[in-house]
Amino acid sequence: MDLTIIIPLFNEEASLPELTEWIVRVCRKEKYVFEVVFVDDGSKDQSWNIIENLSKSYSEVKAIRFRRNYGKSAALNEGFAVACGKVVITMDADLQDSPDEIPDLYQMIADQHFDLVSGWKKRRHDPISKTIPSRIFNRTTRMISGIALHDFNCGLKAYNGELTKSIEVHGEMHRYIPVIAKWAGFGNIGEKVVQHYERKYGTTKYGMSRFIKGYLDLLSITFTSKFGKRPMHFFGSMGSLIFMIGFGIAGYLAYTKYFFDAYKMTDRPLFYFGILAMIIGTQLFMTGFLAEMISQTSRAAGGGYIIREKINL
Repeated sequence: MDLTIIIPLFNEEASLPELTEWIVRVCRKEKYVFEVVFVDDGSKDQSWNIIENLSKSYSEVKAIRFRRNYGKSAALNEGFAVACGKVVITMDADLQDSPDEIPDLYQMIADQHFDLVSGWKKRRHDPISKTIPSRIFNRTTRMISGIALHDFNCGLKAYNGELTKSIEVHGEMHRYIPVIAKWAGFGNIGEKVVQHYERKYGTTKYGMSRFIKGYLDLLSITFTSKFGKRPMHFFGSMGSLIFMIGFGIAGYLAYTKYFFDAYKMTDRPLFYFGILAMIIGTQLFMTGFLAEMISQTSRAAGGGYIIREKINL
């Protein structure tokens, strides 16, 4: 199969018929062998019924329905798991992403051999409450990851099919897929300016809580990507350093007591700082040791998402 298009959605009943017709028209014109995989993230409206009807009209339409809302990362993760295309494209269901971008994105993966191409909504049609936090977020992520992308959170992305089978996405980490891809060894990451439309139906799902969770996930993914396979390198080094500081303080106090008959060691506040440092250092070292043992023996478990039903999968 040439192409899989994955569309996570939550309460987007009004946009689905128009979006599907647009995607199918573009892909059939390019003569792709393709599939469109909708992942219904626990919608409360008629989205699933509409998808069922669309699957009867278009053989390329497939779908997964969650029993409850798990979030966009979970939807993408399950979509990646079932994707069959050599190229995988993700896009939002709200008609703000244009299916007319599909041929160029496909060509950048299939012919130019990028591992991942991220859309860049250079001109956005979003409220200021969404654009300003997005700029702050993108600038911070560029600094931490070293990846020169302008728009990490753009839903319109194209992937090498191998990449989508090599990563796992959870929490709010869908916005960090380029970072996850880089640290998984897929470093050929590109960017394409894409058309962004005003929302035609429904309301935005973006909120400040997602912005805060996104930053927490950035810290989490930075730590786990660097030290997830070798936690002893972090906890052990930090623990050893703090322990040596405490040991040095204790040694200094013992030296002054022995040679200069100064105050009792226990009368000096510095003594307690030294003892505290040695205790904390020992605890951090043991934390690293235990984490290393767990890392060596644990095996990845399933995502745990409860799927209610599927179509054509």
